[in-house]
Amino acid sequence: MSRQMVENRAFIIVLGLITLAFLTILQPFWSAIFWACVMTLLFFPLQRRLRNRLNGRESVAALLTLLAGLILVVIPVTVIAFAFVAEGAQLYELIESQEINPEQFIERIGSAVPVIPDVLQRLEIDVSSLRSYLSDSAIALSRLLSQEALSFGRNTVSFTVGLVLMLYLSFFLLRDGDKMMGWLGSAVPLENERRQMLFRKFTEVVRATVKGNLVVALVQGALGGLIFWILGITAPVLWAVVMAFLSLVPAVGAALVWVPVAIYLFATGDILQGSILVAYGAVIIGLADNVLRPILVGRDTKLPDYVVLFSTLGGISLLGINGFVIGPLIAALFISFWTTFSQDFNR
Repeated sequence: MSRQMVENRAFIIVLGLITLAFLTILQPFWSAIFWACVMTLLFFPLQRRLRNRLNGRESVAALLTLLAGLILVVIPVTVIAFAFVAEGAQLYELIESQEINPEQFIERIGSAVPVIPDVLQRLEIDVSSLRSYLSDSAIALSRLLSQEALSFGRNTVSFTVGLVLMLYLSFFLLRDGDKMMGWLGSAVPLENERRQMLFRKFTEVVRATVKGNLVVALVQGALGGLIFWILGITAPVLWAVVMAFLSLVPAVGAALVWVPVAIYLFATGDILQGSILVAYGAVIIGLADNVLRPILVGRDTKLPDYVVLFSTLGGISLLGINGFVIGPLIAALFISFWTTFSQDFNR
């Protein structure tokens, strides 16, 4: 083994160790870094347009782009998060004080749809035990929301620090994004054509995944929360957030929330409100995914529903709330990179 080969291997080992140490130092800020990268990829086209109109003044263009992101994304999401936490705590208090009784909701739904108790009896399922189980589950869920609300309140300082760091990093990523991509490209040991193609595919998949999943989920959640607010249903923001989360998971969707509410409205005699909710949910909320997703994502980058389902659930179990985005993103990149490899290998 030549001296040059030994030096190269030693250098690569040291480089790997230093990189691992650097990533370990950044570990407490992974969420802020990740969302800064997502925000940069989403708003970078706007940054380029502003830079061209401002005659190359990159700092001003980056600042204006960041301001647009702050107004369009950060402030609304922060307000919704605080409202979600507040309504979750309020819902738990109403259940604890018996102002809202989950067992009564279940009984009324059973009365409105007699076929449900009949089917349960034929399946030899104890209706009273099931009712108690669902009631206990509702109480446990509301208690969990209340605990998360208290935890969120205690961690307000940490949340604020993370938000400031995200915005700070987003500014420099927007301003120096082209330079960073050039540096990163030169560091990747691939031929230029393949490197450019993979970077282009990576950017395309990230934007498609974020827009196709998050934007559609936010729209469906907002539409669901709006109709809940119009109909006077308790905690509309809380249910809007729940519907947005469920919209990220195929085969589940926002219907898991608005359908039981519609059944309850029919059970309590609110036929008009129940009919409005069913029509609105089936037409407006249901079609939002079919109309918006092809526009935002495009048909070439759309993942199969079963891939999105497993990657989303796996991402949540491993990474928490960030897994809603990272899971499908990794799946999309996995498919894209293997498709590229397969094409190159066969050619």
